[in-house]
Order: sequence, then C-alpha cells, then structure tokens
Amino acid sequence: MSAAFIAPINPVQIEPTALISASGTLASAHPQGFAAWFDGQVHQVNQQIAAADQGLQKLALGDASNLHHVMLQLEEAKLSVQLFVQIRNRMLEAYQDVMRMQM
Repeated sequence: MSAAFIAPINPVQIEPTALISASGTLASAHPQGFAAWFDGQVHQVNQQIAAADQGLQKLALGDASNLHHVMLQLEEAKLSVQLFVQIRNRMLEAYQDVMRMQM
C-alpha cells in the first residue's frame, strides 16, 4: 500500500463551552442558557405543527396542489413532537434522579 493514498486527518476546531471571566469564575459562552434554548425549541416545534396544520387545511379545501409536500410537513411535525416528548422524558428522569439523591 502506498502512502500517497492515505490522506492526513486535520484536527477539528472545538468551540469552548465555557470561558473563565476576569474575576476567575466560570462564565458561559452562551449567556442565554438552557432555558432560552428550551424556549426556542418549543417555539420551533410549535411552528412546525402550525405549518403542518395549515397545509392539511389547504389540502382539505383543495387549495394544496402537492400532497407529497403536505405529507412531509405532517411527518416532520410528528417527528418533532416525538423527539420533544423524549427530551422532556429524559429531563424529567434526570430531575427525579437528582431529587432521589441523598444529601
């Protein structure tokens, strides 16, 4: 085997998840935090559901010309809700685990 066929692997740039502030405390690189991210995800799932519902209404009224597009919107909304429910379940399990810890 010739070495000419082996390409080197370049190192991946990793963004820091936390920075040390001037006072020496740990400061988040993303100041909005988990609550803002979670709120954004709720909003995004809600938008997908609304878009799928609107597409379904157009299909029922005969205004939608592309059944395939409407079905894709419905399936995306369904998968988003399923994923969101799984995230919620994992968060609830983690909270319950923390609450069960003895101090």
